[in-house]
Amino acid sequence: MNKFKFQGELFKNNDINYSMNRSNNELVISSEVIEKWQNRIISHQENIFKNGRQELSQFSLFENHSKELINKLNPFCLKPIALSFWRGPNSPHKGPAIYFVMDKLINTGKSIILYIGETLSAEKRWKGTHDCKAYLANYSEALQKAGLASQLNIRFCIDVPEHTKERRRLEQKLIQTWLPPFNKETRVNWSTPFTSEIS
Repeated sequence: MNKFKFQGELFKNNDINYSMNRSNNELVISSEVIEKWQNRIISHQENIFKNGRQELSQFSLFENHSKELINKLNPFCLKPIALSFWRGPNSPHKGPAIYFVMDKLINTGKSIILYIGETLSAEKRWKGTHDCKAYLANYSEALQKAGLASQLNIRFCIDVPEHTKERRRLEQKLIQTWLPPFNKETRVNWSTPFTSEIS
């Protein structure tokens, strides 16, 4: 007998308005719940700018790169490109990078950082399997069913350390600061419903 772990269980105090279609075990999350979840993330990420990103500037990451790099790394100023960029003949970015998967919320015009990652090859990273792709598919489907519009995109910062160890330390500090909901380190902060899988 299969045991199902429904995505709704991830919300604190079972504070979720959802319905389950028993014929196909389909979870439907209401637009109110999704917008409340998005607004909590927006509130946190906007506060980073209000506080001058002090946490970023106080962290010494690596010897060869100054704190100025950390402070000037504003993901919202990076050029957004389509998630399907890797299908084109020429990738706009090559080599080591930190990348930010973001969503521009059409109803508010604001953007949220959903995932932060690092790669040695920006032009190849999104081609293979990636957990974030599944989360984004679940997220997009939930938004569509709730009648919410969004504009998913990815942004690359290529002004990063070439050495993987240093780049990963930078990635971890950025994750700890921005708390993107699809990174495994931060899912518990947001009770993210889109990362749960039925097994």
